[in-house]
Amino acid sequence: MQIHSPRIPLRGPAPAPGRFSDRSFPFLGPPPLCSRATPPRRFPPAAAAARASSSPRFLEAKRGRDRFVAACVSPSHEIAEDEAETSTGSGDGAPLPPPPPSFGEEAEAEAKRSGLSDQSLWDQMKEIMVFAGPATGLWICGPLMSLIDTAVIGQGSSMELAALGPGTVLCDYMSYVFMFLSIATSNMVATSLARQDKDGVQHQISILLFVGLTCGFLMLFFTKFFGLWALTAFAGPKNVHIVPAANTYVQIRGLAWPAVLIGWVAQSASLGMKDSWGPLKALAIASAINGIGDIVLCSVLGYGIAGAAWATMASQVVAAYTMMAALNKKGYNAFAISVPSADELLSILGLAAPVFITMISKVAFYALLTYFATSMGTITVAAHQVMVQTFCMCTVWGEPLSQTAQSFMPELIYGVNRSLEKARTLLKSLVIIGCILGIVLGGIGTLVPWQFPNIFTPDQTVIQEMHKVLIPYYMALAITPPTHSLEGTLLAGRDLRFVSASMSVCFTLGALLLLLVSSKGLGLAGCWYALSGFQWARFFLALRRLTSANSVLYTEDLSRFKLQKLKAT
Repeated sequence: MQIHSPRIPLRGPAPAPGRFSDRSFPFLGPPPLCSRATPPRRFPPAAAAARASSSPRFLEAKRGRDRFVAACVSPSHEIAEDEAETSTGSGDGAPLPPPPPSFGEEAEAEAKRSGLSDQSLWDQMKEIMVFAGPATGLWICGPLMSLIDTAVIGQGSSMELAALGPGTVLCDYMSYVFMFLSIATSNMVATSLARQDKDGVQHQISILLFVGLTCGFLMLFFTKFFGLWALTAFAGPKNVHIVPAANTYVQIRGLAWPAVLIGWVAQSASLGMKDSWGPLKALAIASAINGIGDIVLCSVLGYGIAGAAWATMASQVVAAYTMMAALNKKGYNAFAISVPSADELLSILGLAAPVFITMISKVAFYALLTYFATSMGTITVAAHQVMVQTFCMCTVWGEPLSQTAQSFMPELIYGVNRSLEKARTLLKSLVIIGCILGIVLGGIGTLVPWQFPNIFTPDQTVIQEMHKVLIPYYMALAITPPTHSLEGTLLAGRDLRFVSASMSVCFTLGALLLLLVSSKGLGLAGCWYALSGFQWARFFLALRRLTSANSVLYTEDLSRFKLQKLKAT
């Protein structure tokens, strides 16, 4: 393991104001300089002369080299790009620039930085689809497995189909609470790779694997000792008969909690490395195992809901292993786990806390939706289970648009080649794709339960209840992908306070609306109209924020968007 020495302050003339930009992310501290024992890089005489002739500032720094400490280089002989702090005056000096690259190096670096920013609108949209298409596997795996369970179990028993409602709340909805692990991993890995700090990437993966593994075992223990209590409280006295089946499902799938969360860390690390094919391969393998397992265990051997749970649990473990093995092939050890320090935990918390609040609000609303549907009886909750699993299966196809915004927007908002105009053009491409995707997904997602409901259940009373919610179902589904584009841009711009606050407001108003429609006896259709209002409110709030004069896409003052340390209360 490389031993790092503390930062060494440099003395020297400050560059002209505005000439250089901070390349580091504000929510992460700068990477440590390497050991002083590492020899400095030696350029050939011709290369050194060319560099010196192209930079008067470099000549000036060379004449005064007795006043400077030699720049430290990594073992791969790459010059560190981190800024240097001055110790003269009040300590507010600007960083000393590194020697400028040669013409060929500069052109290559510029080509890599440009990415989507210098492409036409149509080329941007094609490039987004190339990246976002395979990345869908990161979000689609879990809902697809639950949808397969729903289709297979619904063919055998309406009671077990109803038991999937509270069961999937504890297994699937609760997993989205830990989405902060995914966001933190992709951001931290991408930042370290931009600094060419491979050792830093390995360390961050190791500590996030520890956090994911710890959270996974905590959820495993919660499921084991408090799962039955949670299901009983959730189902209510009118649906006690579905609790044993739901508890069987939850206890079996709960065994996969550690694998699920460390698999999320491995998947997000791959996305941070701009590799979106890894999640797609994991999705294909896991879905095949889940589908075959459901058919064999449920339809052939007759194990019912327990067989579906075993098939899903096994597929999740295999998916996690597949992603970790893919990470090992990239030169990292995905099986190395490190205990984070207190400062590292605070850094993760500072990035993850607003995302955690956002996800908690979203999960709580979906849980309330299922709670009110459960209180309406077995037939109603069975119909709701089919519709909500289909809805979740469709909505995750818009999540890669959020990931694309988080991957490519920061360089246009905070980067060296900052261009808010190009950022707005990129957002326009994302929203156009989101609207098209929303219309397509809304049509397909509505057509399946409308024309082919027997895929999920042969019970005609359940099918009639499903058809009552098709209109609000389409309204909620069509607006979700463009909402992901807008919210991903807010996350990329680090407007985290607004994201968490707006989601909390939507949750509060949505919960009140659910209470109102339930008290008025508007049935399952009223609950789904409340969901539609929840989704449209998210869209309009995010759109209003990004088009305002104080938006991160319009204002030149970005200091208020920098992530600050959060105090726990």
